[in-house]
Amino acid sequence: MKRWALLFITIGVFLTAACSSGTEAASAQGSSDYIENKGSDTLVNLALAWAERYQVEHPEIQISVTGGGSGTGFTALINGTIDIANASREIKDLEIEQAESAGFEPVEFTVANDAIAVIVNPENPVSELTLEQVARIYKGEINNWSELGGEDRPIVRLSRESNSGTHVYFLEEVIRLGDDEDTSIFSADTLLLPSSEGIIAEVRDNSNAIGYDGLGYVTEEVKMIALASFENGEYILPSAETVSNGQYPISRGLYMYTRGEPQGAIKDYIDWILSAEAQAIVTDLGFVPIME
Repeated sequence: MKRWALLFITIGVFLTAACSSGTEAASAQGSSDYIENKGSDTLVNLALAWAERYQVEHPEIQISVTGGGSGTGFTALINGTIDIANASREIKDLEIEQAESAGFEPVEFTVANDAIAVIVNPENPVSELTLEQVARIYKGEINNWSELGGEDRPIVRLSRESNSGTHVYFLEEVIRLGDDEDTSIFSADTLLLPSSEGIIAEVRDNSNAIGYDGLGYVTEEVKMIALASFENGEYILPSAETVSNGQYPISRGLYMYTRGEPQGAIKDYIDWILSAEAQAIVTDLGFVPIME
């Protein structure tokens, strides 16, 4: 799989040499040639690649890209300090209410698709799990790999931090199995890591670990687990094909949100992201395009 060597974002990376921190995004809508884009760490490398390509073709536009998590992006959008929020989950009702209180309706754009890959160390003999088994692992009900046909080793649980949209998605769709009435949470001994790259590195180095990550971040240094939606179901590995045809059980959209309907430079940029040219970059980075 082709991969781009892009700088990992922890605090924030700016692709432009000059920008003013704290610029009111509302004043930029439709009139500014500076676009500030913040949020999901899952999306950050893809957003950087888009921004880099777009600025080559449109040198009059300056684009800033910052990570920090989906929740951070939504907060910044509501506060009016960015133009576009990146998110690996859908905006929550409370966040919509906060946006409306701030005087705008958030507008959602699905910009790519993704799978959540459950990953283990390549030395781990376990290759298949049901969603219920993964849920029981992360709830602390299964604690040794021998309970799953593996070796007699303790399971080390890894997760993204709670501000991550990937964390929220995994909690709701895997640990709680999509049940809105379920109040299950991550086991207290789950190790929370601040980045997708951190999950990969820890699984690579720890033969007892299990983690989860966006498909675009998975490397050959770890092993993906084939998942079944239910016992005796078909075990499916995540891939662009199994996400597109709906076979893989934990796939999701990746989103950008704006403060109302975008205009001017912001609209032009989002329209380009939805184009075939930009969606080819989605494929290059290991995610799944919204168009075939």
